[in-house]
Amino acid sequence: MKESSVSILTAGRDKPYALGLGSSLIAAGTKFDFIGSNEVVSAELLNHPQVNFLNLRGDQSVAAGAFKKMWRVLVYYFRLLTYTVTARPKVFHILWNNKFEWFDRTGLMVFYKLLGKKICFTAHNVNVKSRDGGDSWLNRATLKFQYHRCDHVFLHTERMRQELITQFDFPAARTSLIPFGINSTTPDTDLTGPEARQKLGLAPTDKVALFFGNIAPYKGVEFLLDAFEAIAPADESLRLIIAGRPKGEEAYWAGLLEKIKRSAARARIILKIEYVPDAETEIYFKAADVLVLPYTHIFQSGVLFLGYNFGMPIVATDVGQLRDDISEGETGFICAPKDASALAAALKKFFASDLFLQLKTRRQDIRRFANDRYSWSKVADITTDVYNHLLKVK
Repeated sequence: MKESSVSILTAGRDKPYALGLGSSLIAAGTKFDFIGSNEVVSAELLNHPQVNFLNLRGDQSVAAGAFKKMWRVLVYYFRLLTYTVTARPKVFHILWNNKFEWFDRTGLMVFYKLLGKKICFTAHNVNVKSRDGGDSWLNRATLKFQYHRCDHVFLHTERMRQELITQFDFPAARTSLIPFGINSTTPDTDLTGPEARQKLGLAPTDKVALFFGNIAPYKGVEFLLDAFEAIAPADESLRLIIAGRPKGEEAYWAGLLEKIKRSAARARIILKIEYVPDAETEIYFKAADVLVLPYTHIFQSGVLFLGYNFGMPIVATDVGQLRDDISEGETGFICAPKDASALAAALKKFFASDLFLQLKTRRQDIRRFANDRYSWSKVADITTDVYNHLLKVK
């Protein structure tokens, strides 16, 4: 194998994005080191002559005790530092920071630069603490320190780029916009829609809305519950699935659970309140008619691209990039955020539309729309151009 020119630092997570990028770089002819984990692995990367797969992160099972988790993290950092000292790639591309984020933003960045590495960083969120609450001067200071040690930053939307420029005084010339990349790593077997519904106890004639993913305050699930309760009395066939695990404030989920218990439509709400493994994900997307994103604040949603991969229509709130990612009436509908009445109206509009009535054929149209606009080949073209530029810079 020829010498790698780039190292992809995944932090051992976000399998769909990490493997999507890895596959696209293989197709583009790039030779790279891939720093992964047990979670972020595939046969293609393990066996491909262009890829040097290094499982530095290893096991990340949440079932381990606190001491074992801490020990695993420390071992990983030791391996990462040791690797960096001897690593041949000149360009390090950071997809995510690791467990001790402030150390990654400061000490680790200084270490990389002292060893002469050119740093690319994919900012999936410019300042996630601003979105989730808990922002502070220290958070902003360490973020700014990291950004200004980067030679190039990839972002997914123009709004994100403007935030980086204005909030962190980062030069626009060292940024690039890239598509998020369609999620094509989640298993999609020959399981049919009717079979998926049977697994969840749903009838063929049910009209099914799905919320999928982490349950956090910015996801706006409370507005979805209010919207569903408003439209449910007029149509006995309506069903709502909430599949995902609570994240962050425990009080938020406790409040949602109490709201669900008091709901007059409780019997028609299906709960799967836990992490849904990849092997089971398709059940929910094939059983549902529409994916609902009732978010109150976000730049872009990875769940949207997972839905598109299954040909799912989307009803979403007008936050971040979602309006630009949804073709009104063709791939979904947009409504005002933090407004249960507007969300209820959008859901009613969907279930009365041709998009729902012709859903069996429209799913293929949605897949084509997504694959055209968010192909990994576009990501690879932009990314490799940046790599090539940095490799030439002395």
